Amino acid sequence: MEDRVRRNLDAGSVGAAPAARLCRFCLIALLGGVLGGCTSSGLDLMGSSKPDRSIATATVANQTKTSETISDEVTVKNAVTSVDVAKIGANPIPWANASTGSAGVITTVQELEDNGTHCRQFRTTRHSFMGIAKFMGRTCMEQNGNWQLLSFQEEN
Repeated sequence: MEDRVRRNLDAGSVGAAPAARLCRFCLIALLGGVLGGCTSSGLDLMGSSKPDRSIATATVANQTKTSETISDEVTVKNAVTSVDVAKIGANPIPWANASTGSAGVITTVQELEDNGTHCRQFRTTRHSFMGIAKFMGRTCMEQNGNWQLLSFQEEN
């Protein structure tokens, strides 16, 4: 009786190996077919071959100055006008505006005399929630000793 049980077990294990191979082959073929279909159609699940033109995009128009923009301009003006240009040389000047969260680095400051008026021309970056942008500006000292920001424009 033991011999008969052994023969049945041996026969079962021999038959199990081809069945396991067949299952593995079917699984691989199924996955290959599914993945092959995704890559050949460019992962287009809807089956259309044309681009979706229903969504339109456009550039954001130049917005008027907000209180945040004005606050950043004043912060940059204060940094430019309070620095000793002779001492800093070509060193960058970092600035940060705690009220808006914006920050940047003033890369150049040049002193100029414009018709007897003392001016400073500068370039800076501004890192804000809108992204990083480069600006150039000009500030001049009035006769009463106060500095006035004459221009602060984004560079293209």
